[in-house]
Amino acid sequence: MRTQFAKSIPTEWERFASVFSAMGDSYRQRIMLFFEPGERLTIKQIVDWLPLSRTATIHHIRVLQGAGLLSAKKEGRDVYLTANKSLLINALDTTARYAEEVL
Repeated sequence: MRTQFAKSIPTEWERFASVFSAMGDSYRQRIMLFFEPGERLTIKQIVDWLPLSRTATIHHIRVLQGAGLLSAKKEGRDVYLTANKSLLINALDTTARYAEEVL
């Protein structure tokens, strides 16, 4: 048993805790899956496709933004969102590497 993790997670994992927390919800997973490579989506596009209220959808978008998985840019009246592919891949790769090397 690796008891050194009883009080904290590995340092390199700390920066990914919010990523995994954000991805723990199926609606937020759906939002991330909406994006084609390099695509920008408006909040309205996402709201129109999810079976949630606008308020609930914006909450999920803000959680993803807080984790760094989405970035927003306002252009005119629209807010365009882009996915942070590199952060998600980095979090998953780091976790997979740990599983391969240590478990």
